[in-house]
Formats: sequence, structure tokens, C-alpha cells
Amino acid sequence: MACCDSSDALSLEAAQARLAALPRVCEVESVALADGLGRILAEPVISSVNVPAFDNSAMDGYAVRLADLADSSRLLLAGKAFAGQPFSGQWPAGHCIRIMTGAPLPAGAEAVVMQEQTRVESLAEGGECIHFSATVVAGQNIRRQGEELQPGMPVLAAGIRLTARELPLLATLGVARVRVYRRLRVAFFSSGDELRAVDSELAPGQIVDSNRYAIAALLARMGCEALDLGIIPDDKALLRQAFLHADAEVDVLITSGGVSVGEADYTKEILAELGEVEFWKVAIKPGKPFACGQLTRAARGCWFFGLPGNPVSALVTFVLLVRPALDQLMGAQPKPVLRLPARLAMPVRLSPGRIDFQRGIAELAADGQLQVSSAGGQGSAMFSALSRANCLLRLDPAQHPGERELAAGTCVEIQLFDEVLQ
Repeated sequence: MACCDSSDALSLEAAQARLAALPRVCEVESVALADGLGRILAEPVISSVNVPAFDNSAMDGYAVRLADLADSSRLLLAGKAFAGQPFSGQWPAGHCIRIMTGAPLPAGAEAVVMQEQTRVESLAEGGECIHFSATVVAGQNIRRQGEELQPGMPVLAAGIRLTARELPLLATLGVARVRVYRRLRVAFFSSGDELRAVDSELAPGQIVDSNRYAIAALLARMGCEALDLGIIPDDKALLRQAFLHADAEVDVLITSGGVSVGEADYTKEILAELGEVEFWKVAIKPGKPFACGQLTRAARGCWFFGLPGNPVSALVTFVLLVRPALDQLMGAQPKPVLRLPARLAMPVRLSPGRIDFQRGIAELAADGQLQVSSAGGQGSAMFSALSRANCLLRLDPAQHPGERELAAGTCVEIQLFDEVLQ
């Protein structure tokens, strides 16, 4: 990628468009279906079988022929059909067959009557007579062979992330192994002389490094192989060494801190020396100082994403920018962001010139409409509000020209947290 002027902040849409153009970097491998959870399909899945494999009952009830019910609402019981144990006896005229859900449909059956629409009478001479209390229509309660899938039909597209919805579908098709992209390898570290491990005693001016816990959790939910490089102090030589290590070992390096304009922020200088800077600022709040580039010393070409040091800024920029970029690199289909309209339950202030992503709590109001309220303090270092939130308010000043504050009741857009943030 060519270097661009990093003095001006890119719009969020422009930054996301550049990240959407990143090339896939993961090779293909074959894994057992049981190991496929969270993996990205590398090729389409085409059905080789009929689903269902045979005509079967959709209800517990009685298989009937319409001619037998034409002149009578009572039929004698000829036998039973269970799932895995088809009926194989004689089926005389004037008889029905007891059938369970999933059992193969006996030859000649034209409908299944659910047991709730019948009454069983035990006969003195033995056997049972079934009384039918509802109108019977041809084809009712029958699952036809191949009505869901037939050989040659597309089932799943390449780029789908396998979840609990797809794995049983593949099992139904008899797919024992799947071709998937290998896991994306991602290294990450936090930088700053003020940072200390969570179990350290803090001297004046020192703080606990919380960002690595957020990044590690997000990467785990995305199915990446994560390499935690720890805390790197504001030392140019040590930072450069960490960059070179990542360039040689992983596909992506993510850092938090060191991407602003402080005297000890060496990240941009090192990135320009070891690779290419793509862009450096994005017009969002929180998270304006976000860096993107690529390391080029090793043949691998490790991609770089620099998050702000403030905890909320780091997480918001990960969700808005890094996550879709990682999906792109690992071969996953783009996942459109679902933005929903909601009315404000309280007034909020707008940030001029930048889209502001505030942390909110969305819920249904008494009238059944979606409303959103603030989750608490909106400072970029205040993580407690984010822990209470279930959505981001997307406050775009371009949609409210000339306004500095939005009144309660104003319709805004929200972005609900999905499985990565749950």
C-alpha cells in the first residue's frame, strides 16, 4: 500500500473501505467436523444427498390413505412405524398405521394425521380402532424426500464462519471433514513506561495494563491464534525488536498506546522504517489516533494496527476497524453492521467534526419501541460504562447539522454488541 498524508484524519467510511481491500493471508487446511467450530470455510459446500433422505412423518400420529377415509372416520390399526424401524407388514384396506415423528412413510401413505386429532378405541376381540376427528388433506404432516436439499444444491458459501448453526447441517450431509482457512496468527503488546502487570504494586503515576486483556479476549472470540508479547516500555530499541519479532512470526501485529503525538511515541517512526504507513488518524470519537500499515522486512508482510492507549478508545477502534480487517485477512465474508433506529431516553451532546460512539443501554420502552440511554461516563478511559453497555450510539453530526445537543426522544442509530463483545 502506498503511504498517505497522515496529518488529516480519514473518515470512518474511507478507513473501513481501505481495510476491506486487504488480501487474504491464510492458507487452506482440512479439519475434522468436530474441530470446525469458529473456523472459516475455504470452499463452498454442495449437497451430495437428499435432505430429508426419504419421505417421513413430521408428527406423531397415523399414516392414512385418503380412499380409506372417504366413507368412514374410523380405521383399524394395521401396525406401527418408528424412526429407524419402518413398517414392513401388510396394509389392508380400511386400516391405518401408527407412525412416529421421523419414521419412514409406509408405501401408499398419502397423509399423516396428528394423534391429537384422533381417539383410540380398544376392541373386545383385540386390536385397536382409530377415530379421526378432523378433515384430512393429501400431503399433510409429511416431509418429502429432498424438500430441503437435493444433490447439487449449494449449501454454504466460502467465507462462512462455522457456528452451532452450520455444524449440524454439515453433519446431516455426511460431511466428516471440512476445508477451512488456517487460523490467523496475531501478536499484540501494550507500550508505555507507566504500564504495569495486573499483579504488580504501583508506584506514583503507574497504572495497570488492561488493554491486553481486552485484545486477548476479542482475538479469542474471533478464533485467532494470539501471541501476547506483554508490556514494552517506551524504548525505541525494544519496540523495534518487538516489531521485527512479530514481522517474522505472525500475520498481524496489534499494539495499544504509542500512536499519538507524544515525545516518547516511537511507533510511527519504527513503522515507517520497517514498512509502510497506510493511515494514522480516523475521524471518530473515541479513537482518533488509530494507525494502519504493513511491516515489509520479512517475506510474510505482517500487517500492523495501532490502537490508542485509552482503554475504551482501544476497544472501540478494534470493533470498528480491526475486527473487519482481521475477518478480511482470514478469508471471512464481510459481516454487515446492523444499525438500528432507537430514540434517545435522555439528551446527548454532539462532537463536531467526528462521529461519536457513546456507550449505551438499549431496551424496549413501555410502548414497545426501542430506546437507548447512556451507560454512564463517556470518557475514553472509563471502562465501567462499557461493561454495563449493550450497544454503541452512533452520533454523526452530519445527520444533525447545526445542532450541538440532541434532545430526549430524538431518533439515533445504535450498533448492538454481537457475539464478539458478549
